[in-house]
Amino acid sequence: MTDRLSLGPDAARQLATATKTVPQMRGITPRYLLRALPWVDVDSGVYRVNRRRTYVLGDDRITTYDESGTARVVPGDLREVPYLREADDATVAELADAFTEVTFEPGQVLAQEGDPADRLWIIVRGRAEKRVTGRYGEDALLDVVGDGQFFDLAAWTAEEPLPYRVQALTRGTALCADRAALTAITERDEKTCTAMAAYVADDGSLPGGEVPVDLASGHVGEPDLPGTFVDYEDAPREYHMTLAQTVLRVHTRVADLYNGPIDQTRAQANLTIAALRERQEASLLNHPEFGLFNSVSAGQRVQARTGAPTPDDLDELLAKVWKQPGYFLAHPKAIAAFGRECTRRGVPPVTDTRFGSPLLTWRGVPLLPSDKVRFSNGVGAHTGTTEILLMRMGEAEQGVVGLRPAEVPDEVEPGLSMRNMGVDNKGITSHLMTAYFNTAVLVEDAIAVLQNVEVGNYHDYA
Repeated sequence: MTDRLSLGPDAARQLATATKTVPQMRGITPRYLLRALPWVDVDSGVYRVNRRRTYVLGDDRITTYDESGTARVVPGDLREVPYLREADDATVAELADAFTEVTFEPGQVLAQEGDPADRLWIIVRGRAEKRVTGRYGEDALLDVVGDGQFFDLAAWTAEEPLPYRVQALTRGTALCADRAALTAITERDEKTCTAMAAYVADDGSLPGGEVPVDLASGHVGEPDLPGTFVDYEDAPREYHMTLAQTVLRVHTRVADLYNGPIDQTRAQANLTIAALRERQEASLLNHPEFGLFNSVSAGQRVQARTGAPTPDDLDELLAKVWKQPGYFLAHPKAIAAFGRECTRRGVPPVTDTRFGSPLLTWRGVPLLPSDKVRFSNGVGAHTGTTEILLMRMGEAEQGVVGLRPAEVPDEVEPGLSMRNMGVDNKGITSHLMTAYFNTAVLVEDAIAVLQNVEVGNYHDYA
């Protein structure tokens, strides 16, 4: 016997019907990138991007590694230097051995404007800024260089005075090679000497610049008009469909007996589709071949000047993608860090509603958060430095587009199929789940990235 005078809740629950939710999944995110990308339906499985012929000089980075506590140059990556592209392994190895390690402190002048450019500098780690004396004697900032970047190749090669001053922003390490090392190589290797002479005598075409079209304008009388044609790349880049794939297994007795009020197979498929889409977004950002962060050309990279993402840094990105910029994309921690810097300067960013959510904007361009943006040089999750991307969107704007098949068999969502593979001898039904996708950057100036962004800077507003 008990002291209870009425039926208790625990016993009453045996006669009650619970109101149930569909299965929830913490790993599901808004996937703003997939929603923002303009998707192109590819009929043949291959998307070819035809471009005008351009001058391509690589990624503007020379890779280094650590050997017994000393920084060293990866010899093969010295072929980033245009006139060393065809050099043999022994030549680039000899030049790599000529680099010596130096350290620098914040504020230290690494190279002075007007001094002979007798050394080629490679920043191993750290940041430095290039400054030049302006027309009226003012001090002007040209650029910020960071890990893997080098200066000044043109002046060092031609033995000319350095056109700017380089001053360290942070503590760091660099590798330097004397001009005498290059002289020794060119005196012995005629092939490299000829290639270097052609580089020095070049007409000043910039890396990534398009081959010019000869035109005439503003003429009077009847002059002879220039003849021209627009040349195309001999080997345009082709994007093939990549995929994320898994096999979903559901026991027949589960589907037969426990299928109401929620369809068990449908619930399992929905969660699997969400996981495939999450993997799809991560690949579109970080894949080594076609990921957007790995598709940024050399001239479209900006270094965070002070580490924390500031309005000045995002303005630099907008100067790179000034033709119809569409979206910034960054890790939520980077967006929070940018918000702190704006608050500190008294210019809080405007909030706008996109995709049904309030998002921060800068100069009218929304900042899309994504937890797929990676951190580097960190010791734990979401530590170290990250990057912020800026994109122009759409085929008509020569921007960034998403790629997917026009149609696939057993399609349940655009570009995603769920194919029944049958029932095995244990009564388990298997479904092949496949998402086909890719992304393409149509021209180089459609995308830019802010690198070495630090997110751990906080301010006391009291």
